[in-house]
Amino acid sequence: MTINHPNFGAMAPSRVIIFDTTLRDGEQSPGFSMNIDEKVRMAEALSALGVDVLEAGFPAASPGDFEAVSRIARETKGMVITGLARSSANDITRAGEAIRQAERKRIHTFISTSPLHMKYKLRMEPETVLDAVISSVTLARNYTDDVEWSAEDGTRTDIEFLFRCVEAAIKAGATTINIPDTVGYAVPDDMTRIFTAVRDNVPGADQVVLSVHCHNDLGLGVANTLAGVRAGARQIECTINGIGERAGNAALEEIVMAIRTRPDANPFTHSIETTRILRTSKLLASITGFDVQPNKAIVGRNAFAHESGIHQDGMLKNAATYEIMTPESVGWQKTSLVMGKHSGRAAFRDKLNALGYGDVGDNALNDAFRRFKDLADRKKIVYDEDIVALVDDEVVRDHQVIKFVSMDVWGGSKTKPRALLELEVNGETKSADETGDGPVDAAFKAIRAIFPHQADLLLFSVGAVTEGTDAQARCTVRLQEDGKMVDGQGADTDTIVAAVRAYVHALNKLITKRARTEPEALSA
Repeated sequence: MTINHPNFGAMAPSRVIIFDTTLRDGEQSPGFSMNIDEKVRMAEALSALGVDVLEAGFPAASPGDFEAVSRIARETKGMVITGLARSSANDITRAGEAIRQAERKRIHTFISTSPLHMKYKLRMEPETVLDAVISSVTLARNYTDDVEWSAEDGTRTDIEFLFRCVEAAIKAGATTINIPDTVGYAVPDDMTRIFTAVRDNVPGADQVVLSVHCHNDLGLGVANTLAGVRAGARQIECTINGIGERAGNAALEEIVMAIRTRPDANPFTHSIETTRILRTSKLLASITGFDVQPNKAIVGRNAFAHESGIHQDGMLKNAATYEIMTPESVGWQKTSLVMGKHSGRAAFRDKLNALGYGDVGDNALNDAFRRFKDLADRKKIVYDEDIVALVDDEVVRDHQVIKFVSMDVWGGSKTKPRALLELEVNGETKSADETGDGPVDAAFKAIRAIFPHQADLLLFSVGAVTEGTDAQARCTVRLQEDGKMVDGQGADTDTIVAAVRAYVHALNKLITKRARTEPEALSA
């Protein structure tokens, strides 16, 4: 049956709305917080990817979240911009104010409905919860005619009480009903049973969009999501790279490629431009400092790699023997060797466009091109992955408080390790000369001398962007201060320089996060 939705009009029965919550549920992951500029960059990338609905944040959580949602609402086009709100009047009012300037907008309000949550988390009786459902949706309709209501911990809710809550939300004006598997407890059969029961037993359920939001605690997030869609859900809530609370959310890239690759089992349509998936995944990894694991479906670096002789033989004869989708369909490039030291600025810009960096500003482009030339002089071969690493390294640091300027290091088995470091802090160049147990330790001590802070170093890791002894190193640094944890990332052919860039990146994120206040309670 066709559904008439306020933001999507008459929806074909096979149409599935892609609701991305990378900037809200995804950002709640420890260490994954983003500053406002980074959120806007991700929002623009998600719009280009073809996302239908963007959950931009939790406006009542902090002034920073409110500002981020407001700015995305003003500046980002093409998507429905959503603000999350608990059932309280203050939350809903803040969400309404934050999304006010969006060309298309939605408020997403929620309350827990399971016996466990109502008793121990809310300490509310079921009838009081039911009243809160009605009042919250009614208030949200004062700000927009597109209101989504969620039954937090819906898959552990008594089914008869779930019917009552969903019916009440629909009567109060909700246009989307979300039944989340908040704690990743469900299996596919549960999702089929719950969504089928809601469709069959709740008056008006056939006139609203049912939504599925699955966490991945048992590794079933994507499977549960697709089961919900096959049972009638027509909105999928997901995140890039599957980031999110605990074990994460259902991964957008896995869901949309499952639909594309298996239309026989999933006969649905969506708006995602799949060739932009890898680029969006890499942007998120660069901003957050968290790379996906090599064997991650779709976007892991081994997703289209073949080492087994049997597999290689089959691939040479026919790629379909071992690949169910083409690398190009999700944004991977077959040709890696592309640029060298004789390449000019125009060729470099063209390459950036081909890699999905059409919106890089002039300052970032100039800095990236300078670093590319330096890299080309040092490396025999410059790969696409090298360019992505150095451009992301520049772009994510644009407009930061602290910037890397230069560094010299001395070390060896007979020499006391020493680092002479220059950083730009609020536009002023400062330097420090420090020694340490090793060159990395000396360099990190120099950073602390230039910019004193009390953050603890929890993690320092090094990986290679490409193969070979001249490969760029990609370093990750994790800092913690007063319970706030951030990750920074840096890339360079010099591992020590990459380490310093990663530390500076983490410090900039920590500076941004110092003023951030976490919400009291978080939604599914």
